[in-house]
Amino acid sequence: MKQQQLDILRAEIVAKHVCPALAVQASQLVMGDGNPNADIVFIGEAPGKAEDEQGLPFVGASGKFLNEMLAAAGMDRSDVYITNIVKYRPPNNRDPSKQEKQAFLPYLLRQLEIINPKVIVTLGRHSMEFFIPEARISEVHGQAIQKTITLGDNSYQWLIVPLYHPAAALYNGSLRQTLLEDFLSIAVPLKK
Repeated sequence: MKQQQLDILRAEIVAKHVCPALAVQASQLVMGDGNPNADIVFIGEAPGKAEDEQGLPFVGASGKFLNEMLAAAGMDRSDVYITNIVKYRPPNNRDPSKQEKQAFLPYLLRQLEIINPKVIVTLGRHSMEFFIPEARISEVHGQAIQKTITLGDNSYQWLIVPLYHPAAALYNGSLRQTLLEDFLSIAVPLKK
């Protein structure tokens, strides 16, 4: 049922030509991957080259590290759902623009409404800014922050946990252990 709703949402993004300038230069829309009934949803910023080619989020170097983090917590990708704010790869792996993020925000929120996880893990500042706009990732990483998000007539209580983006740990080795510890601090209690 949830997967069907996600498939309909995906078709709507394509039919409504969301971010046509991005869409025309990307290979495909990268909607998400994993379990639509998951308790944890990971949100990155946008697909990279490998993601654009395979049509799946977090399958490149950052995805390998994300898989390692999941394994360390006794989980794998089939236990969680992984997506990005922006669903098309920006050219040359540039950061998504504010306008691109805003164009995709309603679809991301509907995606979350369909899945309705217990915990939303934001990967990097781009996805964190939607839920905790006043925060600095260096100050709040690894902290669970309760947020009420209202979508139409419905309100959702979600635990938002901002983490550094796995790519940051690839470029800065000292962040690797921080990211792993932050993730384990929230994931292990959820498994019980």
